[in-house]
Amino acid sequence: MRHAQGPLLTIDLTERTASTTAIDDRLATFVGGRGLNTSLAYDRIPFDADPLGPENRLYFSTGPMQYSTTSYTGRMAATSLSPLTNGLCSSNAGGFLSRNFTGAGYAAVELVGASDDLLAVHVREVGADGEPDVTFEAVPDLAEAEVSAVSDRFAETRDLEPEHVACIGPAGENAVRFASVMTSDTRAFGRGGLGAVLGSKGVKALTFDGEAAAELDLDWPDEAGEVHREAATSDSIMKRQGTTSVTELANEVDALPSYYFAETSFEGVEGISGDRVAEKKYKKGTCSQCAFACKLPTRDEETGVETEGPEFETVMAFGSNAGVDDVVDVMRANELCDELGLDTISCGDVVSMFLESEDEFGNAGLVRSLVEQIAYREGVGDKLAEGVHRAHEEFGAEDWTVKGMAFAGHDGRALNGQGLAFATANRGADHMYGEFYPYEYPLVDPDDALDPEGLEGKPEKLVAKENRNAVLDSAVICKFSRGTVTDDRLAALLDADYDALQSLGARIVELERAFNNARGFDRGDDTLPYADAIEGFDAALSEYYALRGWNDDGTVPDHGDGLDAGSRATADD
Repeated sequence: MRHAQGPLLTIDLTERTASTTAIDDRLATFVGGRGLNTSLAYDRIPFDADPLGPENRLYFSTGPMQYSTTSYTGRMAATSLSPLTNGLCSSNAGGFLSRNFTGAGYAAVELVGASDDLLAVHVREVGADGEPDVTFEAVPDLAEAEVSAVSDRFAETRDLEPEHVACIGPAGENAVRFASVMTSDTRAFGRGGLGAVLGSKGVKALTFDGEAAAELDLDWPDEAGEVHREAATSDSIMKRQGTTSVTELANEVDALPSYYFAETSFEGVEGISGDRVAEKKYKKGTCSQCAFACKLPTRDEETGVETEGPEFETVMAFGSNAGVDDVVDVMRANELCDELGLDTISCGDVVSMFLESEDEFGNAGLVRSLVEQIAYREGVGDKLAEGVHRAHEEFGAEDWTVKGMAFAGHDGRALNGQGLAFATANRGADHMYGEFYPYEYPLVDPDDALDPEGLEGKPEKLVAKENRNAVLDSAVICKFSRGTVTDDRLAALLDADYDALQSLGARIVELERAFNNARGFDRGDDTLPYADAIEGFDAALSEYYALRGWNDDGTVPDHGDGLDAGSRATADD
């Protein structure tokens, strides 16, 4: 099976040291990306760790596809114990960082301990002496600096462009539980609050540079060229509107959360539609090596706001869910979140919750003020920075989360399979973990489409989809490659049998679940605010567990040593 190359680089922030470990056997088993990160986290993060404590660890990695020149491969993975969900969480980001990460020559980077001083950590290609080239730079002057200011600093002082930088904004330093790690200025490791983990370790930024990947002589199958060619020639609407191309469809089928989830359609949808976003797009945008170019550099000439996006989930969170019907206002909120280092979905949802409590839906000025208050934990922002799950009671609101993570769009009350996918996802109410919604709108070929109502036959499909997505996140391949990276092509790209890839995906999902079980998660966490409204939900959940070979209480059976990714670390390691 094709896999990532290189050792594990461990950076001890307490001691300010760096060391490498050969992980060839682990790479051969877990490929890279999310799979590799999950296996390392399962072995090395104590089950009772505090997500914001020094015993937590944060992993960054790429997969084998980042050594190719194939489309859909400009992404990389990050994994840690989430301060938002209190469980294991993987996130991935696009942009251009992944190629510079592979250039440094490591399969994965592990951050351990914590620094008392605010640091930038610079990782360069291993030196001629075989020792890691890691520099620890104190950056007190970057305290609470916005993301673009961090990029500017390293462009000026180290001749490194934003695509070499992963950093946090003020939100990460202030332990906002849904803070992002940002790269290329506008791309985010968004969900789960990994920016707060980086902040808790006293790290403002990581930079990567080197040419090690260029020395690898890898033989890629013909399918790699086919994927790239089809990405270039596709006439997909996503090339013009990105993910916002689904906005009006979601509204038509009552799957667009609105007014803090009180409604599932929005009368002002035209003002935040894909057409409105496309009107603000002023150039093409893409990720490293990708010819699909679905990103959305946007600009409003009248106000001067310039950002990348908003994507559909941001349009939902800061648009329909907040009662805001002007795409420029959504662009402003999106720009603020990127600069301050905030996940737009969780931030928009918690802001919408506050708007509901104050009867202020549609107040775009208040929205922007709240985003800033959250990032700096000022005023009411200090409570909102804890996220919907921890704050909802104080504001008299419903808890619209799964496992503490706020909901994305594609409402499960209309798309019932996606509702089940929200419930089972190990990282919470995230739409890309099971990614079931394309079958129910549908956004796939008619032969693959499913009735959005009901759950009959869907658990088996969901298991296969979760497994496949775990492999994509390990390869690492963008999920917008659906229809182009077919099952056969995925198997060819990874030099593996597709059934073996399904088994790998199942193992990754199970390791995540076992880790969370050890922290107290069970069936009671696999639920929805509207579970009673979906016919057959409990039976489908039991079927899902049975298909995975898990206990009916949502826990993984004790497999003894067979479950371990390697050998469990102790809290003292």
